[in-house]
Amino acid sequence: MPYRLLADAVVVLHLTFVLFVIAGGLFVLKWKRLTWVHLPAVIWGVSVEWLDVICPLTPLENWFRAASSENDYKGDFLQQYAISILYPDNLTRDTQIVLGALLLLINVFIYSYVLRENLTRGRIL
Repeated sequence: MPYRLLADAVVVLHLTFVLFVIAGGLFVLKWKRLTWVHLPAVIWGVSVEWLDVICPLTPLENWFRAASSENDYKGDFLQQYAISILYPDNLTRDTQIVLGALLLLINVFIYSYVLRENLTRGRIL
């Protein structure tokens, strides 16, 4: 049971990180210093998509699931929503490239706005 809870916690952490990578730039609009945390996260997120590498959280979750002798999901909230978002069926290499490009475009748009606002106020961050 504790390993299953740890696996579920890793999924929640993973999903939270993905959401932060996608929309964390919006928090930067309010808290400028968050840029130093968010930009590396965006670089990591784009790299994962474009270079086809595995996020270390995925094997960690799988290890916890294997340690709990549970290889499948029981149809709970995590299976319905979080797992299907993090590990969609039919994810192709082309889709990964497009997702990485969208992630980059979203953040370029947000950061160009942040930079423009800061420059008009005479500061960089």
